[in-house]
Amino acid sequence: QVHLVESGGGSVQAGGSLRLSCAASGNAYSTYCMGWFRQIPGKEREGVANINDDGDTTYINSVKGRFTISKDKAKNTLYLQMNSLKPADSAMYFCAAAIRCDWLVDHGYWGQGTQVTVSS
Repeated sequence: QVHLVESGGGSVQAGGSLRLSCAASGNAYSTYCMGWFRQIPGKEREGVANINDDGDTTYINSVKGRFTISKDKAKNTLYLQMNSLKPADSAMYFCAAAIRCDWLVDHGYWGQGTQVTVSS
């Protein structure tokens, strides 16, 4: 079992920055891959970025160059540094963990989410 707790969300003006954190506790093997997803009410959940313990990262095109995902393996904590935020980035952000990155959506552990609101 893995327990994930997100923090760091909030309200910011366009162009601003936020840093999300996701603290994981439990079976470290099950957090080999961790990722950030976001969802707006009424829309499908969207994968934003993920990282594995080998340091491989993936990003969706809309955040490339603005967001940076990282993981402190010693603390088993995932981060998402979000810069140059846009109103379109406003969403509930969720952290997920799994033993494989392609398992995040259907077989991953999920946190409760943290709200990010970007005003124009």
